[in-house]
Amino acid sequence: MPQTKPIVSIENVVASATVDQKLDLNEITKKFPDTEWNPDQFPGLVFRIKNPKTATLIFSSGKMVCTGGKSEDMAVKAVRSVVQQLRKGGVKVKNEPVVTVQNIVASINLGGKIHLEQAARTLPRSMYEPEQFPGLIHRMLDPKTVILLFASGKLVCTGAKKEADVYRSVHNLHNSLEEKNLMIYDS
Repeated sequence: MPQTKPIVSIENVVASATVDQKLDLNEITKKFPDTEWNPDQFPGLVFRIKNPKTATLIFSSGKMVCTGGKSEDMAVKAVRSVVQQLRKGGVKVKNEPVVTVQNIVASINLGGKIHLEQAARTLPRSMYEPEQFPGLIHRMLDPKTVILLFASGKLVCTGAKKEADVYRSVHNLHNSLEEKNLMIYDS
């Protein structure tokens, strides 16, 4: 049983969505002057909302990518809110958006330090090159995530599609570090 309980903070949820219809981005920029769209540089229009504070890229194909959500629910709400605002502004959107979470990024504090050198030797699917990057890169198979481990006991987990997978990854890794005596706690 680990000595500490990891503190997990979801930093960003990236979700894709589609309304399954073509959208006129010119019309959207005219009706929503706060949006950002430079088609010469990038085909997506940036639609920012304050609540929940997110940015949604809208493409003429009707596909969208929402970033900045702090939970799966928040990402779904943000996309729905964008579609609702488009409708209120007079843009005809026939369908409800179908939202899929693509990636969840979380920061974690294990509450103790990690023996990175030893962890690099004992954790499978790990890469550690301190001259290039101070963190150990650990690829987990189940759930499929990538976790960056730092000597400070801080972690970054990426690649999860569900919040539960973040917690499961962290729990599995923390237990593994404990079993292998790779955690250092200040007594």
